[in-house]
Amino acid sequence: MLTRIGGPRDLDRLTSEQLEQLAEEIRTFLVDAVSKTGGHLGPNLGVVELTIALHRVFDSPKDKVLFDTGHQSYVHKLLTGRQDFTRLKSKGGLSGYPSRAESEHDVIENSHASTVLGWADGLAKANEVRGKDDHVVAVIGDGALTGGMAWEALNNIAAAKDRPLVIVVNDNERSYAPTIGGLANHLATLRTTDGYERFLARGKDLLERTPVVGKPLYETLHGAKKGLKDFIAPQGMFEDLGLKYVGPIDGHDIEALESALQRAKRFGGPVIVHCLTEKGRGYTPALLDEADRFHAVGKIHPDTGLPVATSGLDWTSVFGEEMVKLGHEREDIVAITAAMLQPVGLTKFEKEFPDRIYDVGIAEQHGAVSAAGLATGGLHPVFAVYATFLNRAFDQVLMDVALHKCGVTFVLDRAGITGTDGASHNGMWDMSILQCVPSLRIAAPRDADQVRAQLREAVEVDDAPTVVRFSKGAVGPSVKAVGTAGGMDVLRESGAARPDVLLVSIGALAPMCLEIAGLLDAQGISTTVVDPRWVKPVDEAMAPLAAQHRVVVTVEDNSRAGGVGSAVAQALRDADVDVPLRDFGIPPVFLDHASRKEVMAEIGLTAPDIARQVTGLVAKLDGRYETDAESRTVAEPVRD
Repeated sequence: MLTRIGGPRDLDRLTSEQLEQLAEEIRTFLVDAVSKTGGHLGPNLGVVELTIALHRVFDSPKDKVLFDTGHQSYVHKLLTGRQDFTRLKSKGGLSGYPSRAESEHDVIENSHASTVLGWADGLAKANEVRGKDDHVVAVIGDGALTGGMAWEALNNIAAAKDRPLVIVVNDNERSYAPTIGGLANHLATLRTTDGYERFLARGKDLLERTPVVGKPLYETLHGAKKGLKDFIAPQGMFEDLGLKYVGPIDGHDIEALESALQRAKRFGGPVIVHCLTEKGRGYTPALLDEADRFHAVGKIHPDTGLPVATSGLDWTSVFGEEMVKLGHEREDIVAITAAMLQPVGLTKFEKEFPDRIYDVGIAEQHGAVSAAGLATGGLHPVFAVYATFLNRAFDQVLMDVALHKCGVTFVLDRAGITGTDGASHNGMWDMSILQCVPSLRIAAPRDADQVRAQLREAVEVDDAPTVVRFSKGAVGPSVKAVGTAGGMDVLRESGAARPDVLLVSIGALAPMCLEIAGLLDAQGISTTVVDPRWVKPVDEAMAPLAAQHRVVVTVEDNSRAGGVGSAVAQALRDADVDVPLRDFGIPPVFLDHASRKEVMAEIGLTAPDIARQVTGLVAKLDGRYETDAESRTVAEPVRD
C-alpha cells in the first residue's frame, strides 16, 4: 500500500482495511529504515494512525498541518511523497525534521519544542485578516505542553471564539487510561454541536431571569455538569480557558480519529482534540525500553533493537559520572533538567540522589529562574541542558541568575557543531550570546580530564553563574599540557625566540589545533598552542603572551560573530597589543544537516584549510604574499 501513496489525496480512495494495512506497512518501513540510519523512532511509531487521519481529513498544503517539535514528522514525510529514507539526517538526504526545502507540505522547520501553538495562532489570524477559509492544525505532544510558550499561545487562541484552529494533543503518557466508546463519543459530539451551545445559552438566560432561585440553580446545575464531564474526560483545564474539547480519542483507531477531527474541523472555533497514543507502538524493543521507548536511536539491529556498534566514552557520560561523585562529596549540589534526564547524563545522579534532582519539563526559562532560587536558598544547582536550548533562557540567565550573583552552574551538552539534527540543534551560539553577561564565566574543556576538573572548578563559584560546555559524541584521548601561562594551558611550545603564531585552541578542537601547528611547522612557521580553559573572561596572561608573537589565531566551534575570537581581539585592543588576529569559527549562517566532519569541511574549519590561510597571513607579513586572481589561492611561500 505504501508504494501507492504519492501524496495525501491518495489516501482518500483506501478502505478501512487498506488503511490498517498501510499503518502496519509504515511501521515496518520505519523500523527497517531508521535502524539503518538512526533517528527518532519511538515517537513516529506512535503517530502512524494519527498522521493518516490528519491527512485524510485535512487538505494539505492548503490546510496547514504543523508539528511540534517536528521529530514525529516521519510518517507525514512518507504520506507526502518522501519515501527515500536511505540518507535520513545525512548530507543530501531527508532532514530529521520538517523542511521547507523538501516539500510544500512542511510549513515550519521547528525542532525546539512548545512553539507550534504560537505559529498556529499567527497563521489562523492571517487567514482571518485575508478572508481565507483554510484550516490550521497544530499537533503538539503532552511533553511540549509543559513549556510556558504553549500556554501563552493557548491564552491567545482561546480569546477568539470564532477563529478556526484545531489543536491535536498527542498524549503518549503511558499512565493515562483511555476513555473511549459510545458515551465519550456522544459527549464529544454534543460539546462541538452549535445546537448544544445554543441550548446552554438559552438555559442560562432563562434561569438567570428566574427570581431568587434562578442563578443559584444554574450555578448548581452547571457545576454538576462540569463535575460529570471532568469525571468522564480530563477536559476541565482546557474548557476553563474557553477551548472546546474532544476526547480522549484512541490515537490508534483511524475511524475514531477521523470522526473527531471532522467534528473539530466543522466547529468554526478553537478546538482541542485529545488523542491517546503509544510511543514505540508495534515494535517490541521500543516498548520494552522504559527509559524513553526508543525516542532517538543510532544504528540498531532491527530485530533486537541493540546498537550495531558501540562507541567509546562520550562527553555526556564523563559529566554524569563526575556529578555523582560531586553529589556524594557535597550535600548542597542539586541537579536540574528540562525533560532531558537521560540525554544530558543525569540518570545515575537521579538514582543516587532522587530528592536532589528536578525535572522542570520543557521549560528552560523556568529552570534557570528556579536555579536562581535554589542558589539563593543555599544550594548549588547544576542545570544540564543542550547548548542550543539555553538560547531560550538568556533573559533569565542575565536578569535572574547573573544580576543576583547566584552561584548556578549551567552544563551545556552538544555544544558546537552537532551536524545531523540540522540547523536548530547545532550548539553554535552559546559563547556569543553569553559574552555580554556580566560576571558569568565560561569553561570549554578539551578532553574528559578537563570536563571533570572544570566542572569542579565551576561548582566552587558561589557568587556568579558558571558555564561548562562540551561536544556531542565520543570524547577523544587526553591532551596533556606542556606548561602554563597564567590560568591557560600551553599545549605546544614553539621553541623560537620570537614565535610566528599564537594559536588559541578552544575546547574540543585541541587535537585539530595541534595538527594545524604541525602543518605550520612543516612550512617553517613557529607556533605556540594554548588552551585558555576558561574562555570568559579572557585570561590576563593572554595579551602579554600575544605580544610575544607576530600573529594571533583563534579556533572555535562557535559562531565567529561575537565569539571567543572577538573577545580575545577586544582584550588585545584594551591592552594596546597591536598584533594581527585571525579568528576561525562558524560563519553566521544556518547549517544544513550533515555529519560533523562534513559540516566542518564545508565551512573550512579543518586543519589543512586553516593552516593554508595562516600560512598566507604570515607570508603577507613577510612581504611575500601572492594570490592568483582567478582562483584566489595562496601561493606557497618560501621561507629564508
